[in-house]
Amino acid sequence: MHIRPAAVAGFFYPADPAVLRDTVDGLLAAVPDPRPAPRAVIAPHAGYVYSGSTAALAYATLAGAAFQQIVVLGPCHHVGIRALATPQADAFATPLGEVTVWAEGVRRAEAFEQVVPAAAVHTEEHSLEVQLPFLQRVLPDRPVLPLAVGWVTPEQVAEVIQAFWDPATLIVVSSDLSHYHPYDDARRRDRVTLDQILGLDGPLDHDQACGATPINGLLAAAPALGLQATLLGACNSGDTAGDKRRVVGYAAVAFDAAGEAGAPGGPGGAA
Repeated sequence: MHIRPAAVAGFFYPADPAVLRDTVDGLLAAVPDPRPAPRAVIAPHAGYVYSGSTAALAYATLAGAAFQQIVVLGPCHHVGIRALATPQADAFATPLGEVTVWAEGVRRAEAFEQVVPAAAVHTEEHSLEVQLPFLQRVLPDRPVLPLAVGWVTPEQVAEVIQAFWDPATLIVVSSDLSHYHPYDDARRRDRVTLDQILGLDGPLDHDQACGATPINGLLAAAPALGLQATLLGACNSGDTAGDKRRVVGYAAVAFDAAGEAGAPGGPGGAA
């Protein structure tokens, strides 16, 4: 077996297994009355001290859900590619153990011409890795299809998302929002971005969200899938552990098909 080792343990999240478990469990436990599980979420990917409380808003909704496998789409920060990249690995390691790569999902994804195997894209990529400890705690033992999203169109991402859209599959899009603006300016910018996301009004640009491309793919797929979006919460690093002079924004957003549990207007939905 080829195992992709953890690249950012000890940097973005604790490297000690017990500390990591307690950290994630504590963040999840702090979420009051999580709503029913959505079909897709946007979650941030910064260090847990900065964005972990916001990521927990998304992941707390998923605890014990019936999903059998998970597709995680995140942007490329280190190696550029004009494709969506699969990892060429059998599993990803975190301090909490190994997360199996969904082999059937890889095979299905690579049937699309815009999806290619590229291990180098995944070697140092944190946008996918930081989601895994949360998934290990709320949906243990589910296989994951990690897709690093490079320079592709929203339509190419949407095509892949639609191909995997079924009740047994959770879709996770990994993205932070604006980067390195003063606190009040960032809040204004991120409010505009969130209004676009909640209105399913893409495309975003990469000044609005580092994961604009996978977000745009989800927004492009939304009309065909009948999706509605609900904001679970948002903040920035100035609210958590950072300097207010230069902040990064974070949000947790849930997506449901209209009429499903948790969708606005459906059982458990927001008013």
